[in-house]
Amino acid sequence: MGSWIDVPAKDGGHFKAYVAVPEAGSGPGLLLLQEIFGVNPHIRAVADLWAEEGYTVVAPDLFWRLEPGIELGYDEESFGKAFGYYQRFDVDHAIADMQATVAAMRSHPAVAGGIGALGFCLGGKLAYLAAAECGVDAAVSYYGVGIETDLARAAKITCPIAFHFAGEDKFVPPAAVDAVAAAFAGRPGAKVFRYPGVDHGFNAPRHAYHRASAQIAHSRSLETLRPTLGPHYDLSALWDKHCELEFATRDAAATMTTMVAEPYVNHVPTLTGGFGYQHLYRFYKHHFIPQTPKDTTLTPLSRTIGVDRLVDEMIFSFTHDIEIDWLLPGLKPTGRKVEVPLIAVVHFRGNKLYNEHIHWDQASVLVQIGALDPTGLPVAGVETAQKLLDPAGVPSNTLMARWAESEGRG
Repeated sequence: MGSWIDVPAKDGGHFKAYVAVPEAGSGPGLLLLQEIFGVNPHIRAVADLWAEEGYTVVAPDLFWRLEPGIELGYDEESFGKAFGYYQRFDVDHAIADMQATVAAMRSHPAVAGGIGALGFCLGGKLAYLAAAECGVDAAVSYYGVGIETDLARAAKITCPIAFHFAGEDKFVPPAAVDAVAAAFAGRPGAKVFRYPGVDHGFNAPRHAYHRASAQIAHSRSLETLRPTLGPHYDLSALWDKHCELEFATRDAAATMTTMVAEPYVNHVPTLTGGFGYQHLYRFYKHHFIPQTPKDTTLTPLSRTIGVDRLVDEMIFSFTHDIEIDWLLPGLKPTGRKVEVPLIAVVHFRGNKLYNEHIHWDQASVLVQIGALDPTGLPVAGVETAQKLLDPAGVPSNTLMARWAESEGRG
């Protein structure tokens, strides 16, 4: 997605910076600050990801004074070289180079609006320094090394800032995290997050990557950046359009236009869906859209919207009059009516859907089509949907044989 630009240094010379521009052609600026491994393929991939979120991302080569264009991997030999660069790294020069990069970003045609900073490891400390010294509008630091040694600058930071620390980080011990948390305690817009059981570099694949922590941290980072910088999207309208194309228009190709280049969908009870464009398009075109009953209705119960996720609670109703590959694979039509609670957890990147996790009670569906005898089993049929629609009208605890024993106990 990206290209390279030259940034003029304050004290003469130029250094390179990788630039990733969002599909819209412009967006708020995001200063992306490298690990000790340079602006390597991982950092460029991070830049491309944040461009999908709607930002114009600029990742300067801050090792240019030591060795321009250094790119290292995560093997032991590379780490030794990277640590040598880190030991020779000059923070004052880095601040000047970040200031120069921010100045270049403010005049870049693809940067529209404010500028944030985001960094990892060494870059995590640099993001903190950018918030103090470079006039950025918001900052996010991932496992920043050495911040606790320079907390005098914390008083200069007035913009929103978030810190992500790994619980098992051998480079940033708990005492260091405690010192940062104490320095920002009670500060509006400042948040310190700790991720138990994960190591330094939990956001970096092929390093100490921990997917769940990385995803939560990403959403929290957006919660820090978006309110101040934007861009702002109507996730509710985007999801409604996607559903319209699936269930009303029934157009697989049009449905895919609402999604990122490589999306995925997982129907959790049956493991149906698709990972990647080709796989998911095939699923939508040949299995989901033509094999969803014509009388399907979705009755909304609640909708919860976060910075990059939407959760819909609904009643999914249909007549089992065709074989439904994705819901009841291998089961012949029974002609029976089904109503079941369904939860859709929808993850967005920018203004496109990234993934969907769809949950429902498969036991309830099987009971309603006669494929599962509920006798003696702690499962229910259509009552699971009816109670959501009429909480008082459908009794609770009917499956609990010992429920009557607590009568009158207070």
